[in-house]
Amino acid sequence: MEILRTERLRLREFSPADVEFILELVNDKDWHRHINDPGVRDREQALAWMEQRLFEPQRRLGHGFWAVEKLHSGVLIGMCGLFKRASLPAVDLGYGFLPLHRGQGFAREAAAACLRHGHQQLQLPRILAIIGPDNLASARVLQSIGMLDQGLQTLEGETRLTRVFASEA
Repeated sequence: MEILRTERLRLREFSPADVEFILELVNDKDWHRHINDPGVRDREQALAWMEQRLFEPQRRLGHGFWAVEKLHSGVLIGMCGLFKRASLPAVDLGYGFLPLHRGQGFAREAAAACLRHGHQQLQLPRILAIIGPDNLASARVLQSIGMLDQGLQTLEGETRLTRVFASEA
């Protein structure tokens, strides 16, 4: 089901048919470096991860991480969306794109659309975003869509520092 549309992108719910894409995305070296290594190595693990991280939150909350496709070709290039993490007091804007599709403004375009959707349609008064302290590309994306840097913080249940950004409706 389509969630959002921008000038170049369509954001839709993920489906089990996207399992190969998810396997590739969550095993990208930059995903491991900037997000985490979820230990997903085969289709079965990917489907289980998708159920827990993509399908269940969408059913329960009405939002989550969505598939990002190029509008005119339908090529799946990444994920972006709004996710509620236990370690954060507000919904988190997150995204990840395959290497071939980075540096072309897709993350900025998708993230800006998700931020607007969160504030306007979902009526979320505050939206956060978290990144690793050395992820300068994501910091630029978040600042470019109007999110304000809240500095380095240690999130609940973690020992490492995380840079937190915030947007108020």
